[in-house]
Amino acid sequence: MEKGNIRVMARNREAYHEYFVEEEMEAGIELCGTEVKSIRQGTLNLKDAWCGIKDGQLLLNQMHISPYEQGNIFNKDPKRVRRLLMHRREIMRLLGKVKQDGYSLIPLSVYFKGSLVKVKVGLCKGKKLYDKRQSAAEKDAKRQIERAMKERY
Repeated sequence: MEKGNIRVMARNREAYHEYFVEEEMEAGIELCGTEVKSIRQGTLNLKDAWCGIKDGQLLLNQMHISPYEQGNIFNKDPKRVRRLLMHRREIMRLLGKVKQDGYSLIPLSVYFKGSLVKVKVGLCKGKKLYDKRQSAAEKDAKRQIERAMKERY
């Protein structure tokens, strides 16, 4: 399997609805063997997940990875805090943005890049209610245009 082969296992669609994604970064994740096997089966959920920085380390909270069925005693807590792997310089830059500008760090997707599990982390700013309405209206208008074009041809 080559290094550039990407297979997305989970996406956080709600994040794109709730936040403006200003910047996206790739981070590695520290996992146990049974967690990797469970991710390969696609049994993970990013719905309520968020990232935080503590003691100079980037941590992923509330990501649910279901226990691996054949894992027995080697299974870990499904919602345990997991460490994300990123250069210290990048983590400190993100910490500055999060503290000053009111940004949040949200995991956007989990995917395999070759045999490695990676997490796409977004530097996000929260949307207001009227922003959400405007996004929904734009999406609806785009869908209607595509439908009209499809009927025409």
